[in-house]
Amino acid sequence: MDGREELAVRFEAERGRLGAVARRMLGSTAEAEDAVQEAWLRLERVDAAELENLPGWLTTVVSRICLDVLRGRRTEPVVVEEAVDGPEAEAELVEEVGRAMLVVLDRLGPAERVAFVLHDGFAVPFEQIGPIVGRNAVAAKKLASRARQRVRGTGEATGGDAAGSARREVVEAFLAAARGGDLDALLAVLAPEVVRRADPAALPAGRPVLLRGAGAVARETRVIGRRARFAVPVLVDGELCAAIAPDGRLRLLLRFEVADGRVAGFEVVADPARLAALELSLPGRDAS
Repeated sequence: MDGREELAVRFEAERGRLGAVARRMLGSTAEAEDAVQEAWLRLERVDAAELENLPGWLTTVVSRICLDVLRGRRTEPVVVEEAVDGPEAEAELVEEVGRAMLVVLDRLGPAERVAFVLHDGFAVPFEQIGPIVGRNAVAAKKLASRARQRVRGTGEATGGDAAGSARREVVEAFLAAARGGDLDALLAVLAPEVVRRADPAALPAGRPVLLRGAGAVARETRVIGRRARFAVPVLVDGELCAAIAPDGRLRLLLRFEVADGRVAGFEVVADPARLAALELSLPGRDAS
């Protein structure tokens, strides 16, 4: 086996781990595969004999590539993008990482996300993370800590106290009924005088931005509620909401008013500027 073949073998031994790092950083299987392939191309251009720690070098290179991709996203206009991955790749990514986690990670700044993923996800020391994000080890630790606080949030304990648990049960019952298009289940979870408000961008042309009554709201939800299969509970300002994220990136947010064990009202937020301003975190019991 010559030197190039040996290098290829050593790289392939690292490919799975590098792909996992990149998928968590980018939230996209396709982009992650591109990042890993770019790392291989860069490896071919260096003298591998001089690399004392090939796994560490590859982790650094993949992380820097991902950081550049994330920073590039921040310079683009806020638009509703099409999913990069196909349905099968998306399903695998959601299974691996969790849809709620993908949504919350997508809200982090590029350096925060890289530092958090590397340290909390893959136990990379801050001494190695610092140079990747252009900070010293202490600053890199602060980045990861800030990201961790944003991911975990400081909102209500949705699984611990009775009120939070009851609210979550109502929200999840609504989402389950919407996913299944179950009219009877929707009517059961909606208050008789429920009010649905929505940004125009969330609705088909001609639909009213305000709709009243369990019957009307249930019928509409049954028709346009297919997007509910991409919904996961998240916290927004300590309030349990539902994020609609078909590719791990927030497209719609449902904010609920719950009273007497039913949904008394909900708002569908779709305006990109409003979505971009939201601070999301994971509920006390992570949902995927």
